[in-house]
Amino acid sequence: MPTATSPGSAPEPPDTTSVAVLGTGIMGAAMARNLCRAGLDVRVWNRTRDKAEPLAADGARIADDPAAAVEGAAVVLTMLYDGPAALETMRAAASALAPGTVWSQSTTAGLGSLEPLAAFAGEHDLVFVDAPVLGTRQPAENGQLTVLAAGPEEARATLAPVYDAVGSRTVWIAEDGASGAASRLKLVCNSWVLALTNGTAEALALAEGLGVEPQGFLDAVAGGALDCGYLRLKAAAIAAGDYAPSFSVATAAKDARLIVEAGERAGVRLDVAAAGAERFRRAERMGHGREDMAASYFASFEDTGPR
Repeated sequence: MPTATSPGSAPEPPDTTSVAVLGTGIMGAAMARNLCRAGLDVRVWNRTRDKAEPLAADGARIADDPAAAVEGAAVVLTMLYDGPAALETMRAAASALAPGTVWSQSTTAGLGSLEPLAAFAGEHDLVFVDAPVLGTRQPAENGQLTVLAAGPEEARATLAPVYDAVGSRTVWIAEDGASGAASRLKLVCNSWVLALTNGTAEALALAEGLGVEPQGFLDAVAGGALDCGYLRLKAAAIAAGDYAPSFSVATAAKDARLIVEAGERAGVRLDVAAAGAERFRRAERMGHGREDMAASYFASFEDTGPR
């Protein structure tokens, strides 16, 4: 049964926890910044160094390669694009990984990619914790992520100051990180987020096509069971033409693919998720890959464009 812990509920180790953050994109940079603000010893690495360098102003040490980042770290936190990228990066760090290092694997890797990651941890005697997070740019920047964690009891005290710095809640789901319990829950949650995003985009695209004012749609559902904060958030972004990435189309396309693959592995047909994955791929082909996933709106106008 999942258990939730609130900040400060677990004792901190006696010394300042040293954390290596590998991957400083939208999510990783925000998490690293909050780790610095919490007073942890933070070193960071990113494939494109320019994305990591601004974190020096927050107190992070910028490493030239993954091995330099993880050397001497008590915790390694990976927040990379996908499972293969996480495995490649950890292999590059292997020479500096000490046995017993806690590896918080927070990349949304999917189930197929999780198995080689856990195997790598076993080969190098690392304490493997499957720990994807729920939230996008703003919750990450505010330290309000939800951490979904599966890993051994003995790792929790070490990880408490890390997860308390990046999130408002940690939900421990299982004691075996290799079980994939946290990653499976993450995929279920993301399937709902992506469905809401595509549903909002399609409804507003249909309104555009039928000559219906988008605000009329929002007013019609206001305050009822069909209304929700996420609908309002994405509808406002589309109305304003503000596609600054909180969670990019390219990443949404990748996650949608992982969700469909997970369904196939489980013998579950996911028609909506498959159609949503195609919408994100189409928006990406149209040049919106780096924009917020609300830009799946444009996938409805591939041939003509919005009026």
